[in-house]
Amino acid sequence: MKRIDERDIMFARMQYKPGTIQYEDYYRRYPERKEGDDELRSRSELYAPETPTFDHILSPAADANFNLMADIRHLCEGEPSNTKTELDTADASKVLKNLALKYGALDAAIAYLDKDMFYSHRGRLLEYYGKEVDTSLRNAIIFLVKMDEEPINTAPAITESVETSKAYVEAAVIGLQITYAIRGLGYNARCHMDANYLFPVVPAAVKAGLGERGRHSLLISKVNGPFVRIGAVTTDLPLVFDESPPIGIERFCKICRRCIRTCPAQTISDSQKPVDWRIDQELCYGRWRHLGTDCGICISTCPLGQDLPVSEIVKMSNKEINQFIEKYNAKYGTRKRTRGDCFR
Repeated sequence: MKRIDERDIMFARMQYKPGTIQYEDYYRRYPERKEGDDELRSRSELYAPETPTFDHILSPAADANFNLMADIRHLCEGEPSNTKTELDTADASKVLKNLALKYGALDAAIAYLDKDMFYSHRGRLLEYYGKEVDTSLRNAIIFLVKMDEEPINTAPAITESVETSKAYVEAAVIGLQITYAIRGLGYNARCHMDANYLFPVVPAAVKAGLGERGRHSLLISKVNGPFVRIGAVTTDLPLVFDESPPIGIERFCKICRRCIRTCPAQTISDSQKPVDWRIDQELCYGRWRHLGTDCGICISTCPLGQDLPVSEIVKMSNKEINQFIEKYNAKYGTRKRTRGDCFR
């Protein structure tokens, strides 16, 4: 895969304010993006009082989860113990995955990350803008955190954002626990959390065998469909890498297409070639800024994980998948939505 420059993703670009060094540098190199990005920046921020999904308690609660992660992300990097413990590679791999599960992860696996899987340059955090990404820690423990269906199915209500932001915090804490454990053994380790990843986590999770990328570009996990968030720790501790056998997500997504029909911004590719499956990030993020939440309709509308176990896909013929989708569409229409806001 071609290395992605983190400066190009929307979450990074929205940090670049007029008059700053980052703003001047980025739009000097990409002047064609300046007008559109300036228009997006002029819109209301996520969770702002004037957005249609604002709740006077829950919107600040969702925002607080991201503020919490900002306060602890300096812990992602640190020095290992001066005493290195000699370990059996297989035993260490098993124990670390089990630790992730014990700490609250839904699933965990280990992958070796090729250099091309990392971002080329950093851009999300302004203090690291333009810095080449350190790819020295390639052994990755990737784990999943479960998101509950009920609040996600209220998407795009603020209750959905409370659940997604909660899951990011849980992934950050689990990642730090594993990171500190590895450093205590005398090995280098780095926790990757929201706004502080050094690589896109979906391809890493796919390589670890935790699931496959869906049409909406999100991970569809083996254990809970798209109702997950991803955490990661990279290290130089020798580990045993897990295999990633095919699951059959691509075949299902080619037939299903519900996320295409239900996306309010029409950002999801309708191509039948999985290599083309990506979202239009400008349109997607623009919808977020309009709603005041991270939307989430493409997750809530997906039948995998909540009405159809992912493990069942390999047993189904294309005809059976078509029949399932027809019944599902008849039952839920354009999307699956829970009544109420889950907190009242």
